[in-house]
Amino acid sequence: MIRGVIVMNDRGKPRLVKFYEFQPAEKQQELIRSIYRVLCSRAENVSNFVKVDSLFGPDVRLVYKTYATLYFVFIFDSSENELAMLDLMQVFVEALDKCFSNVCEIDVVFNFNKVHTILDEFILGGQVLETNSSEVVKTVEEISKFFLPPQLCVCLISFRYSYGYDLLFYAGSRGLQIQSWAVHQFLAGSGDSIFIALVTSFITILC
Repeated sequence: MIRGVIVMNDRGKPRLVKFYEFQPAEKQQELIRSIYRVLCSRAENVSNFVKVDSLFGPDVRLVYKTYATLYFVFIFDSSENELAMLDLMQVFVEALDKCFSNVCEIDVVFNFNKVHTILDEFILGGQVLETNSSEVVKTVEEISKFFLPPQLCVCLISFRYSYGYDLLFYAGSRGLQIQSWAVHQFLAGSGDSIFIALVTSFITILC
């Protein structure tokens, strides 16, 4: 079984974390820090496989590989083949490269939904579902039609922190529609110019 997948940068900041057995948030952070310390202490010419019994229990290993500024880490038990895990990691990175044209750290940060979807097409519940990157990319491209653009996600987060309201957008047969109590609250009340500018920018992004 695959226990977890972690992508972190060369400073130890996690960019993708997926554990297939429940781990409390504090425990996850502790494990990520410990794994980062282990990886940083290893020479470049040593094996990509590491025993992590002290972190995850007996018969658990991890395989890692560095791509640009990112560490890709797969954690797995003895039921999985080590070389197969290394190959699966390579295929996962190939799929990311195809989706993002040579994936980099910022792609993972601003397209987290898509990256998680790509991973879920390969691994679900700790079990390998697919090993063909082309098939995964084809499926993800279809699913991606329903994703919000990353710029809009940033705007929505900024709006929530500024005003405390969520805006819900969806594209229907009659074009973009907005459903939110905040729309009525602001437009019928203060007519906040910043709010109107934000809504206008959202529409511009989506259209």
